[in-house]
Amino acid sequence: MFVLRDRELDQRIVDCGAGPASFACEAARRGTHVVACDPLYQWEASQIRERIAATSVNILEQTRQNHHEFVWDVIRSVEELGAIRMAAMSAFLDDYDAGRESGRYVNAGLPALPFADRSFDLALSSHFLFLYTTQLGDTFHRQAIAEMCRVATEVRIFPLLALGGQASPLVDLITDDLGRAGFHASIEPVPYEFQRGGN
Repeated sequence: MFVLRDRELDQRIVDCGAGPASFACEAARRGTHVVACDPLYQWEASQIRERIAATSVNILEQTRQNHHEFVWDVIRSVEELGAIRMAAMSAFLDDYDAGRESGRYVNAGLPALPFADRSFDLALSSHFLFLYTTQLGDTFHRQAIAEMCRVATEVRIFPLLALGGQASPLVDLITDDLGRAGFHASIEPVPYEFQRGGN
């Protein structure tokens, strides 16, 4: 979804709003300098495991009800999606204690990150910004993306859709803001599409 090649994976990466995903542990395993940040990381592994168990059935049921919003080619069913997500979350949980100890998992959240200016080459955020357009609003998005631009040389956000699969009206608004602030912003197609139109 971020078209990360070897050159990007050899850079310093921060994953913002990372949640219980396996990107940080998989990237670290290959030698990438990666930091994942999320308020979720205030909790112990056992508490996160309980939260995952309590919410996973409901999340999959919501996906089942909105089946038409997704492209079912690589992932062929809701059950397969559930298995893939649980495997990723298990990898995260296996890595969590050691990763938190080493500073790979940081209890922090947008729009205020505890990192110096340009601490990273690349800041990523997946399935958070723009997805919750209505819930988080334009002020939060402006502040969050400005903060990502402060701590990293390049920022990549995926997808650019709001919940329900609609294009987020904040994309154009924030792209204009970034241009006025002297940043170059572009929308790049990627070879990944699970949420329909989210590529």
